Amino acid sequence: MNGHDPAESVVLRVLRAALHAGFYLLLGIATARLFGTRDAGAMTFAALGGAVALAALYTVGALPPHRRYGRRAALVWLAGVTGLWALLLLASPDFSWIAFPLFFLHLHLLRRAHAVTAVAVITGLVVTTQVIHAEEVSVAMVLGPSLGAVFAVVMAWGYAAVHAESQQRRRLIEDLRETRAQLAASQHEAGAAAERERLAREIHDTLAQGLSSVVLLLRAAESGLDESPEQARSRIAEARRTASENLEEARGFVRGLRPPDLRQAGLGDALRRLCARTERESGLRCHLRVDGEAVALPPEYEIALLRAAQASLANVVQHARADTAMVTLGYLTRQVTLDVYDDGVGFDPSVLGRVRGDGTGYGLSALGERVELLGGELSVESAEGGGTVVAVRLPFGEEGDR
Repeated sequence: MNGHDPAESVVLRVLRAALHAGFYLLLGIATARLFGTRDAGAMTFAALGGAVALAALYTVGALPPHRRYGRRAALVWLAGVTGLWALLLLASPDFSWIAFPLFFLHLHLLRRAHAVTAVAVITGLVVTTQVIHAEEVSVAMVLGPSLGAVFAVVMAWGYAAVHAESQQRRRLIEDLRETRAQLAASQHEAGAAAERERLAREIHDTLAQGLSSVVLLLRAAESGLDESPEQARSRIAEARRTASENLEEARGFVRGLRPPDLRQAGLGDALRRLCARTERESGLRCHLRVDGEAVALPPEYEIALLRAAQASLANVVQHARADTAMVTLGYLTRQVTLDVYDDGVGFDPSVLGRVRGDGTGYGLSALGERVELLGGELSVESAEGGGTVVAVRLPFGEEGDR
């Protein structure tokens, strides 16, 4: 009978094929000896018919391999095969050889205790047949079938162990594949979430801030259009420059490149131009101070510090009602710092991280995430009426170099 899983190993399929081949070979040899050891008579032809019937019944249950039977049908088939074989033992002791493959059939289809009992009964039938047909009894008649039975039991249990190991390995491989698929899916989701966060930060620090500046400049130009046309034209020209820079930022953002200011010069010059642009657009007095000797920083550090200055100054212009802002870039022994101070009205730091209904309030939160990804720290100190300081610390050098 074929109750094996289609995915069983090649070794198990070879063992099963060898079992079937052994059965047919031993049955054929025993049948041929019917005519070599005695005169053909009614008993001989009856045994021949029984052998043919046994071969046919065995074939129905064992072949072809794609058939599947229930357990009840398998047990009926096994009982029929065993019964026919027992009848053939009455005709010739040569059919005792078939006991060996029968051992494996019982060990495979029956539960362990029942299988061992069946093997013992079959062994007893073989020994009894040998004794009945022999002229004298010898130790070999008992020892041979007994050793064969023990060997079959050991082999069958080994077969079962190999099959169980094969099935376990298959399940482990399936679990591994499923786990890898789940891991890939979770990594994809995490990557998509991280990319969304990165896009949100980039859009806030570039496009949103630039568009806010354009809106402020155009409002100023509109309000002074009648009274001061020259100043209005100047504001419009400044808005056009800001929009062009913002467009370049957007193109660089899409290409995943560094900001235009950093591609044209270093971080210090980019911050200096940022201060100058902030003064032109808003009237806020903005000063830059560089402490320490400038060193080469990783591109992601320069981008993060420039974005921090852009976001902080945009908040100053929009919310602080300040007259002056001071941007300080510091190169220390093992860290680079950026501080943005303003003398504005200040605020309650406990409201940090709250995104307002109009979509604002995201800047400092996004800035903190950007800095944290680089292993740095962001701190905000403020009090109502006392101004605000935004401080960024990024490690580099022996401990923090990336």
